[in-house]
Amino acid sequence: MILCCGEALMDMLPDTNGNGEHVLRPVTGGSVFNTAIALGRLEEDAGFFSGVSTDGFGRSLIASLEDAGVSHGSCIRSSRPTTLAVVDLSDGDAVYTFYDEGSAGRMITTSELPTIPDNVSTLLFGGISLIPEPCGSAYESLLIQNASDHIIYIDPNIRPGFIDDEVKHRERIHRMIAHCDIVKVSDEDLSWIEPDRDHAGAIQKWLDGGTSIVLLSRGGEGSEAHTASGVITADAVKIEVADTVGAGDTFSAGFLASLNQQIGLEKSKMASLGNATIQTALEFANKAAAITASRDGANPPRLSEI
Repeated sequence: MILCCGEALMDMLPDTNGNGEHVLRPVTGGSVFNTAIALGRLEEDAGFFSGVSTDGFGRSLIASLEDAGVSHGSCIRSSRPTTLAVVDLSDGDAVYTFYDEGSAGRMITTSELPTIPDNVSTLLFGGISLIPEPCGSAYESLLIQNASDHIIYIDPNIRPGFIDDEVKHRERIHRMIAHCDIVKVSDEDLSWIEPDRDHAGAIQKWLDGGTSIVLLSRGGEGSEAHTASGVITADAVKIEVADTVGAGDTFSAGFLASLNQQIGLEKSKMASLGNATIQTALEFANKAAAITASRDGANPPRLSEI
């Protein structure tokens, strides 16, 4: 199983009602939640861990997980509110404003962390869940506790507007990356995390620190996988972009799903993956992400669509 650990929230998307009035339409989302949904739709054995409200939005989140076949038994349910992310779309790119004070997701603590089931091979982390307290510390602890015998994947998915203390968050990301097998970033993420290094130098630093694969997603320019033996590239799939909501999250799901389909997800294999295996995974991830970007909101494809 791939256990996705991080935020679940409601994306409030701009829309127009039947009277032509501008409104906000609630849609289930959250970076890590989207990846879990994408994995389920790709017919992978996937699970999700977070704090999830028992309010109406929380019930919608659980229903979406169940529809995708994603296990949610580890989730911590509470009456605290669901996090809201108000989305502003400009030329298809999404800019987020988060409302997260006292939310069910934010308020989980280290003392509430679950015991990881024996059938979990991979833990995925990322998104805004790594920023605030107490949940940021909880996810960091969960990652470090399980890094020795699980594949660890992180997509920091940096949201500068939500980060009050840049130094503190940068230090947390550095600590977590030091325990990761796979790190996925965009150009913007990489520049934010390593402001004093060029991209090549930053990636080499992570590889030297023990990371097996650094994935660089570049939207319409395709994607790259950096390993100790070199760089593998894959062209983007040309599509008409509706918006980019959830595309990067789907990319992560597609990459892990392809690795699992090809060779199985085992930590001992991460440092010696062949270029052909990685190339196939990149191409599959690009296709999955392109389908998500071709339609409104975070709506990952099912395996049959790819």
